[in-house]
Amino acid sequence: MALPVQQEQPVDETADEGPRRPERPGRLARIRAGLPRTGLAVLAGLLLAASFPPYDLWPLSILAVAALSLLTRGRTFRQGAWTGFALGLPFFLTLLSWLRVIGWDATVGLSVVEALFVALLGGALALTSRLPLWPLWAACLWVTQEWARDRLPLGGFPWGRLAFANTASPFTPVAALGGAPLVTFVVALCGALLAWAALRLRRGPHRSFPVAAMGAGAALVALLAGYLVPVPTAADDTVKVALVQGNVAQPGMDFLGRPMMVLNNHAAETEKLAADIAAGKVPRPDVVIWPENSSDLDPYTDPAAYARIDEAVRSVGVPTLVGALVDGPDAQHVQNNGIVWDPALGPGASYTKQHPVPFGEYVPFRAELSKVIARLQRVARDFYPGTHNGVMQLGPARIGDVICFEVAYDEIVRDTVNDGGRVLVVQTNNATYARSGQPEQQLAMSRLRAVEHGRAVLIAATSGISAVIAPDGSVVSRTEELTPAVLNAVVPLRDGTTVADRLGAAPEWTLAVAGLLACGFAAAGGLRRRRSGGGSGTSPASEPLTTQVP
Repeated sequence: MALPVQQEQPVDETADEGPRRPERPGRLARIRAGLPRTGLAVLAGLLLAASFPPYDLWPLSILAVAALSLLTRGRTFRQGAWTGFALGLPFFLTLLSWLRVIGWDATVGLSVVEALFVALLGGALALTSRLPLWPLWAACLWVTQEWARDRLPLGGFPWGRLAFANTASPFTPVAALGGAPLVTFVVALCGALLAWAALRLRRGPHRSFPVAAMGAGAALVALLAGYLVPVPTAADDTVKVALVQGNVAQPGMDFLGRPMMVLNNHAAETEKLAADIAAGKVPRPDVVIWPENSSDLDPYTDPAAYARIDEAVRSVGVPTLVGALVDGPDAQHVQNNGIVWDPALGPGASYTKQHPVPFGEYVPFRAELSKVIARLQRVARDFYPGTHNGVMQLGPARIGDVICFEVAYDEIVRDTVNDGGRVLVVQTNNATYARSGQPEQQLAMSRLRAVEHGRAVLIAATSGISAVIAPDGSVVSRTEELTPAVLNAVVPLRDGTTVADRLGAAPEWTLAVAGLLACGFAAAGGLRRRRSGGGSGTSPASEPLTTQVP
């Protein structure tokens, strides 16, 4: 009888190597797993766009911030960055849809560039989501993202700041304390606190309801804090103004029409105003304001343009601010100027736009890009930037002039107030983007500037929207688009400055640097954890979300 032979057990050669790492799912499986999060991010981006003009559903800006905080919570930097991009791209495509007048390629190109900043924000939110007080760092990072986007590339593009969606909301008065950056911070803090409260409730409503209620209460305090901020509006003096909107022959890229057409429109409306004054229908203003590009010809070199402007100004008999394109220091440049025109002395002081718009008013890398983008040749000459602010004496009023997109840049507007501007003037030409939503977005920015600096804001636009805005941000009167009109108003002149004027850029830099430091601290902590764990362990994204709530 044969004895049973005991089979030799196979030796597990990896038994002493410690626990194996869990196998990572395949790329396709990871993509599928991330699709719901990506879809929610896209939806959040569309909601954020709807919070801006012309829709003005400002509470959606809070929800969008909360959504991005939730969607990036506990994720890796790469996952957070993708989520941020998935929110940012549809947001900017919708917000900047008015660029379709130039071309959808311009809309898509600029939207992609801007969305990359939101991608970095998403990655940073993911990194800092494990830190104590993470809603605070999330709010700081929103300011950091806007701080970078306002300056880069090519001088930056500030459109789409959270503050500009909240120019007529409970958050608005906060601008008088710290400008647009502080408004962005408070809006983002409110959204992040709501996200924190929602995460607490996921632990279980009975156990976490009191703490979640505290988070929601803190968000409510952030929302209502603006009502406690005093907005200075008392006038030191007043001035009677008339804003002239002469209109254009047609909106779009060729709004100028034939030479002197736009100039004649504004001169004719000014002469109608003079006739109404003579007939006693309206009081004589102290000053008249024409918009940007109200003269498409250089009055210094073109006798016909000079004569037409001078004739119109003499008819109304008061100093007039005229917007004109004038020759630059050389044949390759032109300047976008606001010129004080006296009815007796003619042209006097002038302001040159400091921040020309890339690809619209000058072409970076012209020699190279013009070979591949033929449309850039339509910008025949580059706009030459000005070297000083727009504070000028216009009749009895010391004005602070800014031109068109400059109203979006904090420091340009702030400098005019700190240098003595008693009323803000925004000369603008939105004829290219008429009835596209862009004029409403620019109007909203001017409303925030009024509160931020405690100044009345006068918007003179070639084709609309022209408006008179009180120092508290309320719109006193406004025009419709693509129609000639004249607005008459008595507006306050103010000498005092707000806390935001006195602090300058300090709140923005403080909050932005705090966001960067929090991100750096979180990244360093993650590196230490990986080193101490020998590179093993699960990814932060794979841990249950409910275990990650502080």
